[in-house]
Amino acid sequence: MKSDQLISKIQQRQARVGIIGLGYVGLPLALLFSEQKFAVTGFDIDQRKVEALAQGNSYIYRIRAEEIRTAKAQGFSATSDYAKLVEMDAVIICVPTPLNQYHEPDLSFITDTTHAIAPHLQAGQLVVLESTTYPGTTEEVMLPILEKENKKGLKAARGASSSASGPGASGGEKEFFVAFSPEREDPGNTTVARRDIPKVVGGVNAEASELAGALYGSIFQRTVPVSSPAAAEMTKLLENIYRCVNIALVNELKLLCLRMGLDIWEVIEAASTKPFGFHPFYPGPGLGGHCIPVDPFYLSWKAKEWDFRTRFIELAGEINTNMPYHVLASIGGALNGHKKSVNGSRVLILGVAYKRDIDDLRESPALTIIELLQKEGAEVSYHDPYFPFIGKGRKYDLQMKRTELEKLSQYDCIVIVTDHSDYDYRKIVGEAQLVVDTRNATKGIESPKVVRC
Repeated sequence: MKSDQLISKIQQRQARVGIIGLGYVGLPLALLFSEQKFAVTGFDIDQRKVEALAQGNSYIYRIRAEEIRTAKAQGFSATSDYAKLVEMDAVIICVPTPLNQYHEPDLSFITDTTHAIAPHLQAGQLVVLESTTYPGTTEEVMLPILEKENKKGLKAARGASSSASGPGASGGEKEFFVAFSPEREDPGNTTVARRDIPKVVGGVNAEASELAGALYGSIFQRTVPVSSPAAAEMTKLLENIYRCVNIALVNELKLLCLRMGLDIWEVIEAASTKPFGFHPFYPGPGLGGHCIPVDPFYLSWKAKEWDFRTRFIELAGEINTNMPYHVLASIGGALNGHKKSVNGSRVLILGVAYKRDIDDLRESPALTIIELLQKEGAEVSYHDPYFPFIGKGRKYDLQMKRTELEKLSQYDCIVIVTDHSDYDYRKIVGEAQLVVDTRNATKGIESPKVVRC
């Protein structure tokens, strides 16, 4: 199948779309395609997810079971059988890209997925990577595997358009198409609809870009083409590094303001009244989520190929990484003011999700804070409305059951790490012995019990 045929199938909603990785990015994307009447198949190696979707259930809080059932009625299905990729016209990869223990890129999810795709690759298929990664991954890592391991001798379309050249003229009947389009999910954002977020696309050649633009243009209001997959990969990194650096800036200013006796939140609020040249960022107990704590290190690692050190980015990462240790010191200081030590104190952590009102633990600073407190000998409990249990993840193994919000006076210290909107902070402060607030959640509550850090 040639590119013009695939574009026609996309326009007529006849293209079959396969999405690999049904997590916080892949599942919402699958539902968007389903809403626009595409036949969508989701692929995931986690059989629990596949079974939940088969039963019409959701495992992501912000996605209702009704949305899954509606999609199923439209033809959506989930499977762990990669052999079904041969039936797809477009394959979109939405798998994790974490860091390893040395803070280097871990591309194992991408490479494992690409190895799984290659034997089932078909001529005319469009393969799009959405996973955040360093510039060059699509063309230097993914594309060679697809070309080497497919069973039909297929090559990625490169250079000028082949579909207009006639059968066999430039290998069009033996080609597939490759592009990169960075995910722009923002968990918990209820003000911007997913389809209103512009979609950046960069193909290996103009045909691939056109195909990716047509595919995403069918579900997003606007697509933004760039010159190459590497440009699209760098776009995503820039977006997240911009946030990382600015959050590091306000975190550092917060530490200075604490020493100077100033309220950083008041300062940010006042600065935000400027109608130009300023965008507010807010301090916190550390960075969480899959993107901002991870992405800057992808670029720092890649930059070493060019004998270039990204000092500004590395400094921002260092500041943000140290924030949980600042929280630990603040808890120790607050307890000391009550003539208590961390060792032996009962501490309740409020909120473990990486940000407000979501069910996402990825890279959450709360997990680090819990581990640091435990190492200091504290008896740590937690409450989060979205997590009845914290088990084992890639970087933690807590095995903790949620404590209900009862008898708050029994705790020596309550630490607000994630400011979920359904917490009654005035009631919490009223019942607690001591509250350490890392999010300014107790704004407007004046009490000697509250220590803001």
